[in-house]
Amino acid sequence: MITSLLIQNIERHVHLDVGEIELVLSLFQPKQLKRKAFLLRQGEVCRSEHFIMKGCVKIYSIDENGFEHILMFGAEGWWVGDLFSFLTGKESRYHIEALEDTQLLQITKPDLDLLYEKVPKMERFFRILLQNAFIAHMERIDQSLSLDAAGRYQHFVRKYPAFGQRIPQKQIAAYLGITPVFLSMLRKKLMEG
Repeated sequence: MITSLLIQNIERHVHLDVGEIELVLSLFQPKQLKRKAFLLRQGEVCRSEHFIMKGCVKIYSIDENGFEHILMFGAEGWWVGDLFSFLTGKESRYHIEALEDTQLLQITKPDLDLLYEKVPKMERFFRILLQNAFIAHMERIDQSLSLDAAGRYQHFVRKYPAFGQRIPQKQIAAYLGITPVFLSMLRKKLMEG
């Protein structure tokens, strides 16, 4: 069953009984994205939170000079969305775009609120997700401030080894805040050294 990945993800932090699993699955709706399709565009309101069943996405903004700044990638087993927009109902500052054909399960805010009411342990689950996301964002900020480009690249490769094969180098460069040419030179230097 394709939804088993979602239940496995949830049960890493909370245990659900059969009735709770049925309710969870009834509130999530499938969504398919083709490669290069947008899940969310800057200026839209994020109306759902999304769990990636298969595929890969990027969350990014574009600055006034047209440069892309990638905040994060997401692949199987990851949650993606714009939490600020989702919770406040305000316009998103980000795009979420599929890098591959992607299958998602999505839940709307009203359905998530219903889930919290009917299955209180799901509030605990999403609190744990939020805590983990906060820690990951703090680590990313710290690395951006304290590591040079080589250190950031090496950390990325260690932390996300599968992404190197799935994500184009120019996307990885945008995530690291360097040019694709510089990333190519850096990779060559690290292989030689």
